[in-house]
Formats: sequence, C-alpha cells, structure tokens
Amino acid sequence: MELKNVEKKEKNTVELVVEVSADEFDKAVASAYNKNKSKISVPGFRKGKAPRKIIENMYGEGIFYEDAISEIAPDAYSFAVEKEGIHAVGKPSIENADISDEKALTLTFLSAVYPEVKMGEYKGITVECKKPVVEDKDVDMEIDHIRRRNARFESVDRPAENGDTVVIDFDGYHNGEAFEGAKGTDYNLVLGSNSFIPGFEEQLIGASAGEDRELNVVFPENYAKDLAGKDALFKVHVKEVKESILPELDDEFAKDVSEFDTLDEYKKSIHDNLLSARETIFKEEYMKALMDKIVDGMEVELPDAMVDEQTEKMLNEYAYELSSKGIAIDKYIEMLGMTQQEFIASSRVVAERQLKIELAIEKIAELENIQVSAEDIEAEYQKMAENYGTDIETVKKVFDTDYITKMVKSNKAGDLIQESGIVVEPTEGSDKTDEKKAATKKPASKKRTTKKTVKKEEKKEETAEEVSETEEV
Repeated sequence: MELKNVEKKEKNTVELVVEVSADEFDKAVASAYNKNKSKISVPGFRKGKAPRKIIENMYGEGIFYEDAISEIAPDAYSFAVEKEGIHAVGKPSIENADISDEKALTLTFLSAVYPEVKMGEYKGITVECKKPVVEDKDVDMEIDHIRRRNARFESVDRPAENGDTVVIDFDGYHNGEAFEGAKGTDYNLVLGSNSFIPGFEEQLIGASAGEDRELNVVFPENYAKDLAGKDALFKVHVKEVKESILPELDDEFAKDVSEFDTLDEYKKSIHDNLLSARETIFKEEYMKALMDKIVDGMEVELPDAMVDEQTEKMLNEYAYELSSKGIAIDKYIEMLGMTQQEFIASSRVVAERQLKIELAIEKIAELENIQVSAEDIEAEYQKMAENYGTDIETVKKVFDTDYITKMVKSNKAGDLIQESGIVVEPTEGSDKTDEKKAATKKPASKKRTTKKTVKKEEKKEETAEEVSETEEV
C-alpha cells in the first residue's frame, strides 16, 4: 500500500488517498470469491465448486470487487492514519474507489480528525451561585416529617378535620356508569394530602364515621385520556375517622428514630445531612456554571462525524435505560410530544455541549501539564472498587490503565477550574435568585441514620422532562 495524497478539508476533516497494489487487491478478490462461491450457481458445477475465472466470465469480472473493497478498506484506512499520524475520530467514508487497468485499487477516504481547541479564560472565573445554607426552619421541617411518619392514630368520635385520616369505601360514576379504577375498600385517606383528584378530599371535611356522602368532582385536563376534563360522581361511605397523634419532641423521640441519645444531637445530624446534600448540588451547579462560561469562551469546530458518534452513543444509552424500566424509546418520545427527528435534534445539541466540555477539560489538562502518577491510578482503582463493592483486581480487568489515567487527569483539571473559580451571590433580579430545591437525606427510622452515603440528585435529562405518572383517582 502507498499513501498517495493527504488533503485537509473544512470542519476538521481530511481526505486520504491510498493506493492498494494489484497483488494486494487480487488477494482481497480471491478472499471474496472463497466467501461467496457457495452462493453462486454455475451450470455444470456443484455450488461452491466453480472456479473463480468461470464465475467471472459468466457474471462479469467485477462480481467480487465490492466485497473485496469492503474487506481491504479497513486495513487501507488504518495504514493511512498510522502513516500520516492522524488523530482520527468517528467512522470514515469511502468517497471513491477506482480500479486501474493494471487492477490496482485507489481508495479515497474522508475522515474526521480531532479538532484543534483554542481556550479562552478558564482560571479565576466569576460565577453567580447561591451558597448552600441550612436554617433552623429547615431542620424543624425535616423533624416534622419524621414525627408525622412516626405518628400513632386514634379513632375519634367527631367530624373529620384537615389532617385527619378517614377510612372509606368509594365508587366512582360517570354519566351514571361505574368506570374502571374508581372503586376502593377500606382506603386510608389523609385529608389535605392532595393524593386524590381536586375537590375530593375537601368534600369529606366534616364527615363523621358511618356517614355516606356523594362527591361531585371534575377530572383535571391532564388526567387519563378517557376521563380528562369530565364530571364524575363518587359515592363514599366513611367507616372511621382517625386523628394523628404526633410523638413528643424530646430525647426519647430522638432515641426511637435515630442512633442518638439526645434531641440536640439528632438535630445536628439532620443539619449536617441537609448541608451535605445541598453542598453536593451546589458543587454540581457551580461546576456547570464554570463550564458554561469556559465553553462559551473557547474556539473549536466539531466535525460532524464526531457529533454523530456522540449523539448515537447518547441515544443508545437512552434506549437502554428506558428499556430497563420497560419503556420503549419510541413510546417515550411519543409521550414527550416530540417527533423522532425533534428528539434526535435535541439530543444532538446536548451531544455537542458534552463534547465541548470534554475537549475543554482535556485541553486545560494539556496546558497545565497535569501529570498522573502510578499512585493516583492505584487510588482511583481502589475508589472504584469501593464504589462498585468489589475487589480492585476485578475493576482492573474492566477498566484499563489508559481509561483511568484519562479520568484522573480530567478530575485534576476539573479541580483546578473549581479551586480557582470565584463564587458571588446572585444579584437582585438575577434569574438565579430562585432557591434551588435541595436533595434532603431522610434520617432512617432506626439506627445508622447518618452513616449512609448521601445519594446524589438523579441526573437531569437535558433533552426532555420526565413524564409524570398518571394521577391516582
């Protein structure tokens, strides 16, 4: 083989022209003949026994050329990439395949190459982020949730009030006919929980045990298609009214629901857990804000093949994750109210941003001459083994050293960006002044509450919001 020409094209692509000698091409043709001869019928010969020349004379000299080109093209492309020292990305396309009179093959490839990255500012960047704080009212609210979960219930001989639990039997009717899913027996309903459709719980306030009531409601517009926006009548029999008795807020309560002996210790653990969870979210938002500014300030032209490959990878990941939940990706896209083309287009936008972030991190690591030691690699292997709950040797079989080295280098570059960044509180009127919802670590009802790892907020889908489950009757 011989690399005849290399020409740079637009959008970080390069054209490679490779000549395959007549002997090399003939070997590829012979290989294609051996693979296909059993499929070809020739009068006077059993299948698979007709000589190559006979088949070529009957069906044409080029009958095996297409398969031969497909067989030899990967080797020709690899040869050209290695010869020129190109950092290729994505899959190449064959722009032309020409066979000379001497039966030499000339292949013209178009390949995407790793893009050149020009960085703007990446250290000392100022971003607006609300720093995590936990106030006494946050702790009190969390304790209130715990008390409610540990409440006891007592039957009361009075009309039901907001916050009470009513034990009911109910049947739902539309136009005088019962409909599916609107029947319940011995159902415990907390009034004010908003677990039923609007108007249902409110009409049970004031009801007493043994009382029958008819409730007129209207299903929400976003309800199940058959009932959305329609009137309904529910016939309800109240069997029992129960009052929630909250436990006393004292040291004994702390002992019952946690590993702590005093209420003050328990409150401090809740404070620390809430702060830890909010700090995790803050770090994610802080890093995102930094990377948004870095990406906006960098210069890079992404090859289409690179974006295509990343988009395909993302779509495959979506499909796999959804299938694990028993949802087909086509159905998911339909539920989002998007066409497949729209979903792919939105995924492509996300893919482009992810690539730019990866390229920026990689370039920063290069500019800062970040090094990774053997100790760094071993520590990362150990960390991964602990996270996966397995031994370090198993992890090493799954993740090679190059992968870990790249990961550690990226982490170090990320740390550099964060440590040099400057956080300022959002200014009044800023679109970031809205308080973010903080993930809260719920203390367990028994021992070992604070020793569990705080789970990170689930990764947000950037292409679309999660579809809400159908509201319960």
